[in-house]
Amino acid sequence: MKYVTYLDTAGDARAGLLIGGHIADLERGLQWAQEKGRCLEQRSYPASLLRFLELGCDARELAAFFREETTWTAEDFATPLEKANLLAPLPNPRSFRDFYAFEEHVKTARGNRGADMVPEWYDFPVFYFSNHQAVVGPEAQVERPRYTQALDYELEIGIVIGKQGRDIAPEDAHEYVAGLMVLNDWSARDIQMQEVKVGLGPAKGKDFATSMGPYLLTLDELEDVRDGNRWALEMTARVNGLELSRGNFKGIYFSLGELIARASDGVTLYPGDVLGTGTVGTGCILELTTNVHRWLEPGDVVELEVERLGILRNSII
Repeated sequence: MKYVTYLDTAGDARAGLLIGGHIADLERGLQWAQEKGRCLEQRSYPASLLRFLELGCDARELAAFFREETTWTAEDFATPLEKANLLAPLPNPRSFRDFYAFEEHVKTARGNRGADMVPEWYDFPVFYFSNHQAVVGPEAQVERPRYTQALDYELEIGIVIGKQGRDIAPEDAHEYVAGLMVLNDWSARDIQMQEVKVGLGPAKGKDFATSMGPYLLTLDELEDVRDGNRWALEMTARVNGLELSRGNFKGIYFSLGELIARASDGVTLYPGDVLGTGTVGTGCILELTTNVHRWLEPGDVVELEVERLGILRNSII
């Protein structure tokens, strides 16, 4: 299933299912299905996808009904995708932890500045907290902060927690995942480097924006490309139509299970928490160096694409 959050005609953010070329409003679509005598075990759905996850709702039966009963696309609760205004799947996630889990990215980025690999990096996956209130969605404009001259994209995958858990074992982690989405961890590299030299951060270097979307894909849609807690998904990044980055999710050093186990070690994870995988190898200008491409400037269009997860496109202003 593909979950989205979109703006309806009244300008309200609402949860939906993306099926084919249409978005079905979850709350209103369920009501329509019940009028048809289907999905009766579900009394109602909330309008918010975050609340949907918190309540432990499951839209599999509704999605199956919509695939079978295609007349729903003519109803008022259906919106053609080309006319929809998509927000991030979770416009206001509960929290955002971003990991540093691709060895190629870490090695190359450190090597570019003459630094060796940190041996402790291999001991466990590390992460930092970023601003979960600065999330933007697909097609949104991203403002280059006035304090930076080194704006960068970062090609990542976002993992959305769908069930409360604590001290989660790696082999059980998939049971706590609501789905995956494309994630762009925008970075002010000059500020980030200053912060790291002081011994804290990154903080302000990441504070201003994180893009997520265009939809949240459930793991059952990816069974054919799964190998344990890794998935074979091509990841690419383009700036103004020029491909700069290409990698694969299966190359991650620490698996999804290990990331979730680390994040939940002694701490409770809640539905709506987001974990970033960190940048895939080649997945940012810092790693490629400005000999390959300059830092991002106003007017640039950045497209991050992950196989099966769609294209996350943003323009810089």
